[in-house]
Amino acid sequence: MTAPTLVTPRLILRPLTGADFDDWVAFHGDAETMCYLGGPQPRSVAWRNLCAMAGAWTIRGFGMFAVEERASGRWVGRVGPWQPEGWPGTEVGWGVAPAFSGRGYAFEAAVAAIDFAFDVLGWDDVIHTIHPDNARSIRLAERLGSTRRQLVALPPPLDHMTVIAWGQRAADWHARRPGIVQAPAVSSAG
Repeated sequence: MTAPTLVTPRLILRPLTGADFDDWVAFHGDAETMCYLGGPQPRSVAWRNLCAMAGAWTIRGFGMFAVEERASGRWVGRVGPWQPEGWPGTEVGWGVAPAFSGRGYAFEAAVAAIDFAFDVLGWDDVIHTIHPDNARSIRLAERLGSTRRQLVALPPPLDHMTVIAWGQRAADWHARRPGIVQAPAVSSAG
């Protein structure tokens, strides 16, 4: 599947490109941002991870999106479906650069990504793997309607991390979805 572009009221979720690299490096190199995401990454590791995310569209037919602010075109973060080899489930994950935290962008982008996972990819279930001390992501998972499930193991090299799977079924999402936010537009650009 070619990565589509999703448009929400304030954001554009689009395929990752090489032009995202400097923003990607800044995001993945920030100690606070990466505190619960495996720790800061040097530029060379960030490059490999950007390529893995972008390449997931070719290999798996899905991957995370680059998120940009519609009004400014600024790079906000990365959000979307993710399930590398050995992952404990079909995940919709999120990460927003510090300059954009507290604006509801992670929520808005996650709603669009969950819609995409259920309605386009046909997933029946989504999880969010969250470190037990990551209060902000736990609040976001709860706001999305996900519930705490169980402790799960991540594959190497993240097998040292303690994470809990939060999640929900497609039927539950669709039952509560009309009250969450306006549905995003989907285009096949990309």
